[in-house]
Amino acid sequence: QVQVTESGGGLVQAGGSLRLSCAASGHTTSMYGMGWFRQAPGKEREFVAGSTWTDGQTYADSVKGRFSISRDNAKNMIFLQMNNLKPEDTAVYYCTSTRPRTLEYVYWGQGIQVTVSS
Repeated sequence: QVQVTESGGGLVQAGGSLRLSCAASGHTTSMYGMGWFRQAPGKEREFVAGSTWTDGQTYADSVKGRFSISRDNAKNMIFLQMNNLKPEDTAVYYCTSTRPRTLEYVYWGQGIQVTVSS
């Protein structure tokens, strides 16, 4: 059974940085696409960043140049480095995974709160 678990959220001032981590169990991350989504209060869940099983990376326009996704396949983990955070980045952040060598995200973590104060 595939499970993904986020950690590293919290409260930070605008302009600051946070690093989110996601630990995957039940699969080997090297074979799976992994990604991050977020959901702000009153808004729909939106894509933030993704990393394919070939380590191709994509980002939402709103975070390009500020956020960076990376993976450590030896530890079955992915990370989201968030720099120059803005109040509009405040949201619950979700780690997600595809099935092997596919593009659809089907496994989701519980989410972790990131709050950016102005």
